Order: sequence, then C-alpha cells, then structure tokens
Amino acid sequence: MIDRNTARRCRAPQAWPSVLVIFGAGLLLASPAMPLAAATTQAPAAPAAPAAPAAPAAAGDTGAVDASTPTSLIQSTASAMLKELDAHRAEYRKDPSKVHALVDQILLPHFDTEYAARLVLARSWNTASPEQRKRFVDAFYKSLLDNYGDALVGFTADRLRVFPYNGDPNAQFASVRTQVRKSDGSQVAVNYSLRHTDQGWKAWDVVIEGISYVKSFRDDFGAQIEQQGLDSVIKRLESGETPTAIKAATG
Repeated sequence: MIDRNTARRCRAPQAWPSVLVIFGAGLLLASPAMPLAAATTQAPAAPAAPAAPAAPAAAGDTGAVDASTPTSLIQSTASAMLKELDAHRAEYRKDPSKVHALVDQILLPHFDTEYAARLVLARSWNTASPEQRKRFVDAFYKSLLDNYGDALVGFTADRLRVFPYNGDPNAQFASVRTQVRKSDGSQVAVNYSLRHTDQGWKAWDVVIEGISYVKSFRDDFGAQIEQQGLDSVIKRLESGETPTAIKAATG
C-alpha cells in the first residue's frame, strides 16, 4: 500500500518550464531543473474574474513596481521584468549571470525572504542566533538564484495571466492567482501568498498546483537539521548545494 507521503510525491510536478518566472521564488522554483516534491497546501478559492495579461512597465523605468495592492505587485513586477528582458534578451542569453543583478534590482525587494526563511526553518528559527538567521537567508536565496535563476531568460508575456485579487483590501494576508501556459499548451496554476508590510505588499510563498515551496523546503531541510544541526545546512547551501540535493543526501 502506498502511504500518503508517497502519494503526494507522485502527484508533485518533477520539472517545470522556464516560463514560470513572475517574480521572487516563483521564477526560481519553477525552472526546468527544480523538482517540487513535498507537502501540498490547499489553494484559495478561485474568484470568477477574467485573467489579465501582464501590462507594459512605465517607459524608462525597469523597476516600476507598484506594491500598493496584491494584484498590482504581481502585475507590475512581471511587467518590469519583461521590459528589461525584452530589451536585452540576447545579452542575457549570452551571459545568464547578468540575470542575477536584475533579480536583485526588481524582484528581491518585493519578496519577504526573512519571513519565508522563518517559516522554512520552523522551530529552528527560534533557536538560531541572529548570525545563523542572516547566513541562512542569504545562503538560501543565493542557492536558488545560482541554480535556477537562469530560467528567467525564457520568460515571455504571452504565457502569463494574472487574476484580480477580490479579497478584503484591508487584510494583512492575501493570495493572488496566476496561470502559466507551458510549452505543450497546458495550463499551470501558480498562486502567490503575500502579506502587507510597512513597505507595501510582499510575497512570501509560491504554490504551484497546490504544492507550497515553503512547506517543500521545510521538509527538505528538516531531517538534515535534526541529524546534523542548522550550521550543516547553512554550510552546504553556501557551498552551492541545492535544497533538493541536501534532502537527497540526508535520505
């Protein structure tokens, strides 16, 4: 008999096209090399509203991101990325490492890396020192960017649809639904979990077809931390290992 965890992993997507590059973790976690094989979450109910294509960014401003509402954050971030990618796509294809600077400029300020890392580490966050917390946040983000960030080069507007957020505008937390068309024409549901901060709305989780990256990585790191401690995970991330490789080595 197949247990529940095995069944989850069988349902989990093992490879994603590079078109899932809206921003933050979404673009990094949905690259072709990134397997998401962990716990599922229930996606929020879909509002009955038409999807909207990503709108162009304001002329001359590649970083024109509007974080005033959940929908505008996703929409304007995607637009800003598209503007820059379309203008210099050949250059980015020739030297994908330049994509990293683009991510730092446009995406990173609008993804709540510390909040996401706190949830990924769960109880280990409470016992970690300030230095360990900072090292984990920096190493985790760098690991994702180094291993999956090059997928951004393939991002095109015709593959992305952003659905309007119809929830409470005064809520602290929100979920924005998007839909991405894969190369074979099929559609993939990608939901972004956001929270309102002093700097406006920020994303902290990406849920791809019901699979949460926060919960996935919490499982990936959990056994390693339990067996060898948080410093071991941090050092392996700093050395360039992917979260999936860390989990596989732990067994």
